[in-house]
Amino acid sequence: MTAVFWGGAGLLLATTLMGGGEDPPDDAHGPHASRTVAAAPSAGASTGPAEGGAAVSPSPAERSPGKHLARSAPTRLVIPSIGVNAPFTALDVDSKGRLEAPPPNDTNLVGWYAKGVSPGELGTAIVAGHVDTKTSAAVFARLSELKKGDRFQVRRADGTRATFVVDEAESFAKDDFPNERVYADTPDAQVRLITCAGAYDHTAKDYTENLVVFAHLV
Repeated sequence: MTAVFWGGAGLLLATTLMGGGEDPPDDAHGPHASRTVAAAPSAGASTGPAEGGAAVSPSPAERSPGKHLARSAPTRLVIPSIGVNAPFTALDVDSKGRLEAPPPNDTNLVGWYAKGVSPGELGTAIVAGHVDTKTSAAVFARLSELKKGDRFQVRRADGTRATFVVDEAESFAKDDFPNERVYADTPDAQVRLITCAGAYDHTAKDYTENLVVFAHLV
């Protein structure tokens, strides 16, 4: 599987986004997914989010922060164009240092890496969701339909609503995942919506790609 270390955080990030390790049902739709979300740049890199929202990046004197909000936990993800209206759950890492996936038995739930950047906060926030489960399609079944210019909203615990606009959406092979491009620190508030894509490998009981939606706060 594809996994490296978060810059500065010393933690391995990998998650299963398709529950149960079994073939998806025939009626599951949307992109089918890689079982891993590749991790961030190597520990020696100067980019990449760190725990608690701290950014491993140039000092404030070396950059001018773009638009961003104060740290606040996300409570709901709303993407009207693809029918997403889902609560958040916080994701942590397991004993092996891998990011836990959202519960596979809840098809309308997204997770965020709670020790990293919160959506709307300065830096790169990571949001993950299942494309399907072993029983049905899931919250990110239509994520591949998002296009540049589409907007979505993250409702937050402090009562604010962070609106993001999609910059691009792209699928990447698991064995050639662009870690730095996806996870590198940014001088403004950005978010990555990540799920699974590609063909299902029945032998490996795994999927071949990850779909990443890149977006920034407006």
